[in-house]
Amino acid sequence: MARRKWTDLEKVSLSSPVLEVIESLGFKRTTPVQSASIPLLLQRKDVSVEAVTGSGKTLAFLVPMLEMLQNRHTDTPWTSKEIGALIISPTRELAFQISEVLEKFLQKKELNYFRQKLVVGGSSIDEDISAIKKDNPCILICTPGRLEDLFERKGDLNLAGRVKSLELLVLDEADRLLDLGFKATINNILNYLPRQRRTGLFSATQTTEVTDLIRAGLRNPVRVSVKEKSNISTPIKLQNFYKIVQPEEKFLSLLHFLRSPLASHVKVMVFFPTCACVEYWMTIMTHFLPNRCILGIHGKMKNKRKITVEKFRQATDAVLLSTDVLARGLDVPEIDWVVQWDPPANASSFVHRVGRTARQGNEGNALVYLLPTEDAYITFLKINQKVELSELQDVNHNSEELEETLQKLHSLQLKDKDVFDKGTRAFVSHVQAYTKHECNAILRLKDLDLGRVATAYGLLQMPRMPELKNCETTTFVGPKCDVDISKLSYKNPQKEKIRQEKLKVYEESGIWPGKKKFKKRTEAWEQTKKAKMDSKTKKELRKAKKQRKIENGAPGDKTKKRKPQYTQEDLDELANDIRLFKKLKRNKISEEDFDKEMGIED
Repeated sequence: MARRKWTDLEKVSLSSPVLEVIESLGFKRTTPVQSASIPLLLQRKDVSVEAVTGSGKTLAFLVPMLEMLQNRHTDTPWTSKEIGALIISPTRELAFQISEVLEKFLQKKELNYFRQKLVVGGSSIDEDISAIKKDNPCILICTPGRLEDLFERKGDLNLAGRVKSLELLVLDEADRLLDLGFKATINNILNYLPRQRRTGLFSATQTTEVTDLIRAGLRNPVRVSVKEKSNISTPIKLQNFYKIVQPEEKFLSLLHFLRSPLASHVKVMVFFPTCACVEYWMTIMTHFLPNRCILGIHGKMKNKRKITVEKFRQATDAVLLSTDVLARGLDVPEIDWVVQWDPPANASSFVHRVGRTARQGNEGNALVYLLPTEDAYITFLKINQKVELSELQDVNHNSEELEETLQKLHSLQLKDKDVFDKGTRAFVSHVQAYTKHECNAILRLKDLDLGRVATAYGLLQMPRMPELKNCETTTFVGPKCDVDISKLSYKNPQKEKIRQEKLKVYEESGIWPGKKKFKKRTEAWEQTKKAKMDSKTKKELRKAKKQRKIENGAPGDKTKKRKPQYTQEDLDELANDIRLFKKLKRNKISEEDFDKEMGIED
């Protein structure tokens, strides 16, 4: 679908205030997804839109939203207690970004009578309530958890009453909303909203969960699917590469790439599987790339995330290490490369990650590192997501470089126990994340040489973890000298003081403070089993006695019956008989032996 002028949108004509603001902001022509979805929303239809990342979905719902609010305001002005539009985003970063784009529209005098409010987690809910009551916004941009809290909060806010005249509900990155476990939350929110509303559901991929949400939240929706080419699911100007490396050489290969002419003077995003991996490699890379701006962001960060994204936008050659928290919605046009430390947990995440580059028709590149045991992922991705990968021709490194890199990693951990702790947590979390791959038929933990993987992390020793019990770890390469982990010290004075106090307690008691005490098993397994069998036998005896008591008493007779007297000898004999029956049933004794023990004669 070709781009066209905003005035050429089929079957609709935007009002002059909205059209003037669009043109003043420099948006000259519509993208295909905007041309397809805006007319449908303005014709008061529910829409479910599927389009590749970077295709202009944000304007595809902001423009019709402003037009609908403007039309209603012309007929009946919005009151201070009415909310006309709700935009729900899966992450704070995407919510901030939508708010920034919308603010550009609302700053213009033609539309400055509309007010918006950003409501996301991480701040006090009481502050949000006070701000809504004070500012009386007409547009609410929010994350689902905080919005549900506001609806359920009983008080003088009464958010459910404010949305009775809701014109438009937008669910942005709907598949991600469901991936993060917000299905029940979204359904709960929908119960508070009026049925006479328009709903727009925007996503880069359509999943079964999204289809279920369409049935629940949209009425006779029109499905819009906009793809640049029918045989690919990523932007047309995106080049996808792969690089097969040995496990212990992965970090060195990443360093080579970041220092190469391809990536040394451009913005690069590197995706890691866990928060601990981001923390560790961010610490390490600042030592290996001292002249480069190294940033890190993950889901456990709260207030720092917005600041980090802004730093990345402003820098010219920054490297941003991230988890999937930024796999959706982030719009930084200057990102030239997206690198993935290993294949993501699910195939759709691959498409969303690489969609951070090659946005709005620009060129971009993506690279994923694969181990020799993971080469089947190339074919899997081609079949599952219609993504073609080409091998990246990169300069190979030698064994001396690898040895120097490992020595430096070991040195950093020896100098600061905090680096050692981060490295151990990163490796453990990486291995655990690997076991949760959706495509575990080809990405199997048992195929990994965990000793060589740990070598790439520069660990001083292999950690204790269940996944290593049956694995061969002789391939692990640690420091050349023997290391006593208990003598490693922290550079941070406060942490080191706490460590010294714990060490003193350990030397006196032999127990490290803070560690859980596990009850030791003092009896053999056979004795434990015998105790369980005896307990089971006693239970059966009690059951038999209860049944006998019921049989001896007449129905409806409430008089107290005299309990039959049993000696301990009788009980022991009954227990022995039950044991013999069980042995006979399990073929542990013959019938002849059973008869003999029971005293049964022919």
